[in-house]
Amino acid sequence: MTKRPLCFLCFLMVLGLGIMNFAGIPLLGGNPLPVTVQDWIEAHPGSVICGEVEQYENTEFSQSVYLKKTYLIYQSKKFSIENVRVFLKKEEDLKPGMKILVKGTLKRVEEPSNPGGFDSQHYYACRHIYYFMKKAVVRKKTESYSGYRQQLFKVKEKCRQILTESAGEDAPLFCAMVLGDKQDLDPEMRMRYQLAGIVHILAISGLHISILGMGLYNLLKKIGLGIWPAGIFSLGVMLQYGIMTGGSISTMRAVTMFLIAMGARITGRIYDMMTALSVTAMMILLESPAYLLDSGFLLSFGCVLGIGVAAEKICALAGAEKKWMKALVSSIALQLVTLPVMLKFFGEVSLAGFFLNLLVLPSVGFVLMGGMAALLLGIFSISAAKLVILPARGLLLFYEYLCSLAGKLRWSTWIGGEPEIWQILVYYVFLITVLLMGQYIKEPMRREQEAGMKSELSSRDKRIPGKIQRKLRTVRAAAGALMITGILILGFHPAGDLKVTCLDVGQGDGILVETPDNHHFLIDGGSSSQSDLGRYCLLPALKSQGISYLDGLFISHTDKDHISGAKELLEYMGNGLTTIRAGYLVLPSWEEKPEAWEELSDAAQKAGIKIVTGKKGDELHCGLVSFSILWPEKNATGKDVNEEAMVMELSFGEFQMLFTGDIGADTEKKLLASGILKDVDCLKVGHHGSRYSTTEAFLEKIKPELAIISCSSTNTYGHPSPETVERLEAAGSQVEYTMESGAITVETDGKKLKIHRFRKD
Repeated sequence: MTKRPLCFLCFLMVLGLGIMNFAGIPLLGGNPLPVTVQDWIEAHPGSVICGEVEQYENTEFSQSVYLKKTYLIYQSKKFSIENVRVFLKKEEDLKPGMKILVKGTLKRVEEPSNPGGFDSQHYYACRHIYYFMKKAVVRKKTESYSGYRQQLFKVKEKCRQILTESAGEDAPLFCAMVLGDKQDLDPEMRMRYQLAGIVHILAISGLHISILGMGLYNLLKKIGLGIWPAGIFSLGVMLQYGIMTGGSISTMRAVTMFLIAMGARITGRIYDMMTALSVTAMMILLESPAYLLDSGFLLSFGCVLGIGVAAEKICALAGAEKKWMKALVSSIALQLVTLPVMLKFFGEVSLAGFFLNLLVLPSVGFVLMGGMAALLLGIFSISAAKLVILPARGLLLFYEYLCSLAGKLRWSTWIGGEPEIWQILVYYVFLITVLLMGQYIKEPMRREQEAGMKSELSSRDKRIPGKIQRKLRTVRAAAGALMITGILILGFHPAGDLKVTCLDVGQGDGILVETPDNHHFLIDGGSSSQSDLGRYCLLPALKSQGISYLDGLFISHTDKDHISGAKELLEYMGNGLTTIRAGYLVLPSWEEKPEAWEELSDAAQKAGIKIVTGKKGDELHCGLVSFSILWPEKNATGKDVNEEAMVMELSFGEFQMLFTGDIGADTEKKLLASGILKDVDCLKVGHHGSRYSTTEAFLEKIKPELAIISCSSTNTYGHPSPETVERLEAAGSQVEYTMESGAITVETDGKKLKIHRFRKD
């Protein structure tokens, strides 16, 4: 550290920010606006704001505008609210740099409501955005705008058009890799790249900047420009390129480090990567401290640390001397450095990426250069652009094949779940110890080996002396044991009580059951208010809990708000887009099966999942936990999917929980008449709290201590009905709502109950 004072200063800065975060000082994502302003916005969501257009995005359904230097206007007074993302009712002709006056509904950016969910609140806090304005209308706009930024926008749009015309169906991939534009990238394609561990090539990163920047610099040198003109021109071009491609955190890091590297080259100074990395980190954190807890920041800087610090020492430990071996071990070193970050934010890490990156990384430069060549030639001839981009498209086809291959392998990812902070700290203590061992081998033992070889060995016999070999074996064995222990600690999830988590799926149901003996079940999984529920809710929730296998997936009935996400999940399994697997799909036993029932069955068969039907009297025993199916009756037709939904009771010790799907008063009467209902501890309230369910007689019989209602705060059905809530409270039930608390977890040892609300406030 004494040789690199800026690295030490960066360490102190990061440590200080971390301490302030633990102390509750809101520098890393909290709302910095005065409490009075926050309270006023909460009380008056319909507001008028003015700000400067920074950028805008046009999609098929809406236009969103990013405003900077934004002010809230109230009674002729202005209150600064930093940056705001505005969603306009209708498309407007806007340009960067314009100042606009907008009226709409201001709303705080939402925090996540489910385990593993994307933290949009922190993501936007890094960008100084704390509020969205929805249903907005532009009242006024200035004629003046930034000509420079508008030209950059036009250049990007022109490049996008050329790539679209020249690359065909591969255009979205080239736009992502060359322009940082993922707008048209197929979500399933992104999932394939992520599963294969090569999704990083779709983002502008250090690899892209170094290939393009150094390529330009070397080209200018070859045509006769000196170091200074070539360097300054390259600096200017890459700076504009970084701004044009959107300024993501990985782009900011890569461009800044390139500027420092090029500055060192043209001034004849020595470039130190670690010092450049530290300076870049401090610049970014000074502008926005919230980046310290951002996944993009941690992964981008972690990768550089893996390459610049860990790779050499791990190679020394592994005794890697050949190029291919060094490349493999370096890839492993990079993964070891970023492993806790990957698990913390995504719950899984790609094992296939260790090997696939060896095939992909050496050829990514050809893809990038193919895309850039197509852009240059496309200005004059699209036909020439189509021709020059063909080899790059061939490589993308090869990448797609590798991704498909990874999707067929169960071991291609490790779903380790989200670790606790103490697990991450212990892991990094072990990793730092291993790196110190690598340094021990790299320096003193290398000198001892060289001395021994010079004095004792002939030119033909350059074997390492036996004494040194024994030391090497001991150190390597200890390092290997430490790393294996650290990884096991990261993935450690102690078994214990029964956990039932009612996920916040909006208007719908999605319930995850985790048994004490490590069995997992999903009961329903659908929503009528949230799209892509499987990708954005169910998969992240399963991965964050370290669940790679579902013993069973129960479907109460086939309405969209109970099956949309579950169907997605089955399709992902069948299409090789996730390594999560399931054993059984349990569907209600109906004589007349609706189309949705058949679609679920087909998706399960394609995924290799066994299909069974459930009816009254069926039971499933799984260790200490059992499921009893109370409904539908044996000869149920399935014409009324709500009233003939599958009703289940879960039992564990003295604990019972009832799941009622969307049954109404008629089915409740039949269940009461059958005499199979008994006192339960917890009720998953039927039909999202509808007034036509959960009758007084039904509650008198089951007497739930806890009742959980799953619905959306913006639903148009009036759920939960005030009458239903009154009946529950009159029956002595504690009522919990997913729309308020996010995911609600009931934990029990078979006797006592604990309730965990994902949203603490």
